[in-house]
Amino acid sequence: MQSHHDHSGHHHRDEGSHGDHCHSQGGLGHVHVPASFGRAFLVGIGLNTAFVAIEALYGIYANSMALLADAGHNLSDVLGLIVAWVAVVLTKRLPTPKFTYGLGASSILAALANAMLLLVAVGAIAWEAIQRLWEPAPVGGMTVMIVAGIGILINGLTAYLFASGRKGDLNIRGAYLHMMADAAVSAGVVIAGLLIMQTGWSWIDPAVSLVIVAVILWGTWGLLRGSVTLSLNSVPENVDADGVRAFLNQLEGVTEVHDLHIWPISTVETALTAHLVMPGGSPGDKFLFDVQMVLRQRYEIGHATIQVETGEHACPLAPRDVV
Repeated sequence: MQSHHDHSGHHHRDEGSHGDHCHSQGGLGHVHVPASFGRAFLVGIGLNTAFVAIEALYGIYANSMALLADAGHNLSDVLGLIVAWVAVVLTKRLPTPKFTYGLGASSILAALANAMLLLVAVGAIAWEAIQRLWEPAPVGGMTVMIVAGIGILINGLTAYLFASGRKGDLNIRGAYLHMMADAAVSAGVVIAGLLIMQTGWSWIDPAVSLVIVAVILWGTWGLLRGSVTLSLNSVPENVDADGVRAFLNQLEGVTEVHDLHIWPISTVETALTAHLVMPGGSPGDKFLFDVQMVLRQRYEIGHATIQVETGEHACPLAPRDVV
């Protein structure tokens, strides 16, 4: 139970006498990744690891840059899935005296790592494809089509397992984008194999790889931007900061809101601190509890700390010129 003092000497508890009740409402303040995603990660990692080995072997056999590039991309995705899975496990760890918010921020780092892995993977693919454009080599079109077709099924199935969580959790979205990117790559490789069989043009193989690189980069940009901004403690996209400020300002008895800070503590949890100037003093614990409930239910902010001040003195630890 956190506590704050205003400058009139009154003592205000963060959640008041309703604090225990507040925490007993499981789910109001915390958004947890469903346990089913643990199985999704296991299935995705297992299927993709097996497919990487098969695709690499047949890529060498068919002399296909597209297959080898896809195998490399799949390998980066396996690593990405492992990183995301570890983050999901860590976010479930309880807070400690050292990590008072738990390890939820690891999911933000995982999303950022996933974006970086994708960029490294597409860079390697692009480099190899450009070299092959200058020195085309014979490619086994039928083998390419069959193996890549299997890849579409595996990646599509894995992406489906993560589809339900892609909008609410940037970490799960990263895993989903990885799998969708892989499915797109495999589809491009199938098309390349078909065209090579019909025309005999080996340069189609690396050319299609470059097109796929562009598609992956387009999809990765949003993930990279989102994970970087969350890493910098920006207000999460699902939170209406202006709406939060307006809500706090219109509360009865509030004459000013300052030091309002909203930041992510994981890819699915948000924290807030704010100072409310109330000349009449704090209305009591129920007031704080009700404000926090609205912040949870309307604005998806599960960790809110409200400090009430009478305005008699400026707070030396929280200058009023800080927004």
